[in-house]
Amino acid sequence: MTKVLSFLMACAAAVLMASCAPKPGSLEISFNYTKQAGPGSNQYAVWIENAEGQVVKTLFVTEFAAKGRSRDGSKPQRGYTYRTSCVPTWVKHVGADNLTDEQMDAFTGATPAESGVQTFTWDFTDQAGAPVAKGTYRFYVEATYNGASVVTHTGTVAYGAAAADLPVEVSYTAASEDRKGMISEVRVRKMK
Repeated sequence: MTKVLSFLMACAAAVLMASCAPKPGSLEISFNYTKQAGPGSNQYAVWIENAEGQVVKTLFVTEFAAKGRSRDGSKPQRGYTYRTSCVPTWVKHVGADNLTDEQMDAFTGATPAESGVQTFTWDFTDQAGAPVAKGTYRFYVEATYNGASVVTHTGTVAYGAAAADLPVEVSYTAASEDRKGMISEVRVRKMK
């Protein structure tokens, strides 16, 4: 009985690991996240746009930025509405005011409680899960520092491109020396 149970657990672990592995040909975006102290920090979004600048898929946005928080049990006000520096490029490009809470649920998640590597994978599908058209796409990682400074990491990938590490450009709205380390070592690679 113990051998059967051990075998079943090993099989389940193998299936789980295989399902978590990136699909061949996908895009992997990873970075070091270092939790910051202070209001308005630790908010970020990761998304993909087509060549026309339309958001194809949001891979992740912190829950506070997208859906807000309520301390008294009332319906929360979306974080970006009262912290206007909170991932402003994502808010504008995705048309956040036009998204329902249910739509936001598809890609929001808690702000990481601990520092560490964050990894997101795009399998060249849109928000509904349909394959995207051949073409060039732009990836974004946007982060808000201390309620005032926003950093954006961006670059492009071609659908069907060969496996490679991709160049990433970085820009700041107002560089905050003590907050630059929240998102670092952004690495984007097209998988085999």
